[in-house]
Amino acid sequence: MNKEERITRYTFQKRKRRKKIIWFIILLISLIISILCIVKIFFWNKDNQSIDKITDDINSKKIVKEVSSDEAENVNPPIDESNDYWDYVKMDMISVDFNELKKKNSDTVGFIKVNGTNVNYPIVQANDNSYYLKHAFDKSKNSAGWVFADYRNDMVNFDKNTVIYGHSRSDQTVFGSLTKVTNKSWYSNKNNHIIKLSTPTENTLWQIVSIYVIKPESYYITTKFSDSQFKTFIKTIKERSQIDFSGTLNENDKILTLSTCEDIAGTTRLVVHAKLIKLEKRS
Repeated sequence: MNKEERITRYTFQKRKRRKKIIWFIILLISLIISILCIVKIFFWNKDNQSIDKITDDINSKKIVKEVSSDEAENVNPPIDESNDYWDYVKMDMISVDFNELKKKNSDTVGFIKVNGTNVNYPIVQANDNSYYLKHAFDKSKNSAGWVFADYRNDMVNFDKNTVIYGHSRSDQTVFGSLTKVTNKSWYSNKNNHIIKLSTPTENTLWQIVSIYVIKPESYYITTKFSDSQFKTFIKTIKERSQIDFSGTLNENDKILTLSTCEDIAGTTRLVVHAKLIKLEKRS
């Protein structure tokens, strides 16, 4: 074998070894990614099972009941008697045994039900907006988090804008099913345009007036306003709505805002705004 042949053979073997190394690296990376995905799926399922167990336990106590709203106070009623408002205020409210819930979590400040979705959860409130992103109702660490109120809000008297958050889970838990509100089958049914919210001091009804998807921002989760700022706020959220709701807004209204991720990457937010239309003080 002459020198040229030896060089050619050496070059060929070198390329062959390089290809083997590259393929080994690719296989190793693929294996690591697969293991990480399996681990992630395992913990994701574990967290989901934990949320389901907590939810089933709450539901088994039968602490939520539908109650008549005939004697409750209509809030900021419109003059127009043909307004849909007058149909919505006839709907039943929910009343909740908060003593039972507070035994499980003293941070409990309310209970929310969104018609036509799986949103039917106690609301908690911490000293920040981070804790319940990673903790469940029983305060165990959980990537699903829980439904929680903005720490700046007064859940007794309600601010001009009360904000409730929850993760959008693909298994439809927490605020995962809230994405249904953008489906025609959901919003074409007017009976779905109601949010029922009970607190230890009041039972309330809220009429949905705006739904939209937007990039993360601080504007729609503002909780305190001057009079002029609030007028601009209600005009803005109404104009943003992707669905033409019949409900009107004015400066005397109080707003309830639900916020969740609209996509898996968390680059957009699904926002639901409703106005307070009925309340009843709890004894």
